[in-house]
Amino acid sequence: MIEIRDISKSFGNTHVLKNISTFFERGKTNLIIGQSGSGKTVLLKSIIGLHKIDEGEIFYDDKEFSKMQDKDKKEIRKELGMVFQGGALFDSSTVQENVMFPLDMFTEMSYNEKLERVNFCLNKVNLENANNLYPAEISGGMQKRVAIARAISLNPKYLFCDEPNSGLDPITAIVIDNLIRELTLEFNMTTVINTHDMNSVMEIGDKITFIHEGQKWWEGNKSEILKTENHELNSFVFASELMRNFKT
Repeated sequence: MIEIRDISKSFGNTHVLKNISTFFERGKTNLIIGQSGSGKTVLLKSIIGLHKIDEGEIFYDDKEFSKMQDKDKKEIRKELGMVFQGGALFDSSTVQENVMFPLDMFTEMSYNEKLERVNFCLNKVNLENANNLYPAEISGGMQKRVAIARAISLNPKYLFCDEPNSGLDPITAIVIDNLIRELTLEFNMTTVINTHDMNSVMEIGDKITFIHEGQKWWEGNKSEILKTENHELNSFVFASELMRNFKT
């Protein structure tokens, strides 16, 4: 589990996050939703340490990440997997080399051990024969699956996904959603997903945190979100659904 307590973050005179407290449960898909500019991306980056928070506390299980020295944070980061928006694959590296990259960085495994792990991860995302292909040779959906394989290569306890369905057609987006959920359950990870895709919310939203103007505005699950009387959340849901239907 990950818990955040009263975290705030400002850039100059702009207060982006304002005293947010919540938790993300293990073995579940925890979604952060909100409009562009609401602070959800800053929140995600703060949780993983890419932004240093001004106030508050961040705990990974019982370990207070926000107060750790850099060397101790590095140990926690070995337990993190990250799927970046757009995939963020290395264009000049093969699929195999992309997935092997975290193993090269953080382990002392032999090449054969790393290759075995790479093949295991590619099998999990149904890309068994893609080792020698380059990102430019595969579809956007396949690139996202490679990014997921890379993210789970170190067998992480915590998986973070930043807009994993960005740029994907609705059918491929559902495939990616289901894959993330299956892996979350299989490996009992604490998965945190930053998204504005209401289809993802309704398909895999075990726990949903709605961020509005830098504050936690609502929290619940996919069943409760359609029953809420929260005006800002209803406006977000309606606008997101309208835009999704327009695109399709």
